[in-house]
Amino acid sequence: MIPGVHDIETVEDAVAPALEPPALAAPDPAALASLRPGEVHVLGPYAVPGLAPRRVRVYLPRDTTPEEPRHLLVMFDGQNLFDDAPSYAGGWRLHAAVEKLARARRTAPIVAGIDHGGTARIGELSPFPVRGEPGRLDLLLDWTVGTLLPALAAAYPLHPSLAGTIVGGSSMGGLAALYAHFRHPEAFGGALAMSPALWVAGGALLDDLAARPNPPVSRIYLDCGAREGRGTARPLAAALADQLVGRGYGPNRLLWRCDSRGTHSETSWRRRLPQALRFFYR
Repeated sequence: MIPGVHDIETVEDAVAPALEPPALAAPDPAALASLRPGEVHVLGPYAVPGLAPRRVRVYLPRDTTPEEPRHLLVMFDGQNLFDDAPSYAGGWRLHAAVEKLARARRTAPIVAGIDHGGTARIGELSPFPVRGEPGRLDLLLDWTVGTLLPALAAAYPLHPSLAGTIVGGSSMGGLAALYAHFRHPEAFGGALAMSPALWVAGGALLDDLAARPNPPVSRIYLDCGAREGRGTARPLAAALADQLVGRGYGPNRLLWRCDSRGTHSETSWRRRLPQALRFFYR
């Protein structure tokens, strides 16, 4: 475990969700299609087999129309993506960053943020055993790929190419995004991984990815803060970047960034978010 990071993760997964109403079976495409652009919509909770029910936060750019195909950005830790209230350390204001893309005449994606599971967060975002418990990320991905993505595709004219759907997150969410992209290359054409928790299970993700073929369509944003874990996070992220370069990832497919003043915090991820979005949405 990296010193200085464990405590942050403990705070994150200590935020348990409030009592929820009965879970819905699945997102309703008709209800999704009726959402108003320019607003963050909190939907659900939805039943996720093997896991606790989950809310999904959806943002449609203000200029969304029923005719224009849209890219889709699927993010983990939905509570942290938008406003400050649901996040223990302040939101990313992702909706504002998306609108800034639109004003710059760049592609502005639809965003679907999947809430984390509170005290179960660490295990749900890991494909590997953690804290003496089996990883359960595959259960969450089965639901995301098998239920959530088809509902979104039925509700909106999503971009038909694999490059149109990106999966992302930070810390455990960054780890989950990288795994999701390589585990489900038929669903995700890239990964946005901020400060991925590569130390989980002794760095098992690096070996896992090395054993998998390159996805047919693949673009990866990877970063970390130089001040994370007293400097011990950077070598792991750099090792992953080196692995990807060795597999043929050039500048158009990989953006690796070490933030000299970055910490393992929502503040740093919010600050780095616009550059990450510009890499994918040009």
